[in-house]
Amino acid sequence: MELPTSSRLNSRKRRKDGSGPNGATELDGIPPKMSRSSLGLREPAPFSDEVEIDYSKPYLRVTYEEAMRGTPLDRPVRVYADGIFDLFHSGHARALMQAKNLFPNTYLIVGVCSDELTHNFKGFTVMNENERYDAVQHCRYVDEVVRNAPWTLTPEFLAEHRIDFVAHDDIPYSSAGSDDVYKHIKEAGMFAPTQRTEGISTSDIITRIVRDYDVYVRRNLQRGYTAKELNVSFINEKKYHLQERVDKVKKRVKDVEEKSKEFVQKVEEKSIDLIQKWEEKSREFIGNFLEMFGPEGALKHMLKEGKGRMLQAISPKQSPSSSPTHDRSPSPSFRWPFSTKTPPSSPANRSRNKSAVTYDISEDEED
Repeated sequence: MELPTSSRLNSRKRRKDGSGPNGATELDGIPPKMSRSSLGLREPAPFSDEVEIDYSKPYLRVTYEEAMRGTPLDRPVRVYADGIFDLFHSGHARALMQAKNLFPNTYLIVGVCSDELTHNFKGFTVMNENERYDAVQHCRYVDEVVRNAPWTLTPEFLAEHRIDFVAHDDIPYSSAGSDDVYKHIKEAGMFAPTQRTEGISTSDIITRIVRDYDVYVRRNLQRGYTAKELNVSFINEKKYHLQERVDKVKKRVKDVEEKSKEFVQKVEEKSIDLIQKWEEKSREFIGNFLEMFGPEGALKHMLKEGKGRMLQAISPKQSPSSSPTHDRSPSPSFRWPFSTKTPPSSPANRSRNKSAVTYDISEDEED
């Protein structure tokens, strides 16, 4: 199976055939000791003592102009970046990303100083050297890691690892009795500057931890760490436990306050909703009442209609004008004995007797 182009790009084993400078050829198909791909990495970067290099080939450095133009695929520009890389963070990763992208074809070698050197020249570290090696190994931009890297780069070290350029930020780094440990690298024209990431550094992270020391101690005590592991005295341990209880009480009180506020808010919303519904129902009730009992309501029309029907039911029927009338003979009147007056009559009979024609019964008729 043919090796992918990216594998040839990062090939660390070369043969000398005189086809180009530094023993490089355009297509060197010899597989390296450890196969890697710069795309879709699945394994950490190897250590330098795990990579086989053929030192029998002459090695000539490329110039900056040649590196910028681009080198053959099997002759990448070997860039070296070193550091402590304690508490590996995004600022470290961004610096290595810049070093990896300095030239079109770059092979990035990263040196990590040991605990002994770091403690002597800089100070105590949070992570030990093995942890720092492992952190740098798993950065995607790194092709090779040098353990126990030197504090000051010597010509022998540069030749051993066949380094073309050294990448670091351009701020003078004073240490080991020197104003700038990269001064001789800059004078040799091998220095490639990178930019620092503002706002984050190992010192800043440690400062945050020291500033919030009580918070982190209490958190770790809560998680099960002992006071001895955290180097905390007995009195401070009790103090932190007391503070933790006080904070829990405060949190509960705060939760109760928030829940009470939510309850009051819900009651207010419900009351407003009930008031609105009551107003709607009251308007509806008043409208229905007026429609039924108002001046022009349905009840008035119903009473009028009922009254008319009652009057119609109790009033006598009038005879039609065209019906024939029957002549009725007037009833004969008579006198009361021993009286010339007519007998008393009721008020109803009086009205009828006024119009009635009365006459006296003759003696002949009485006979």
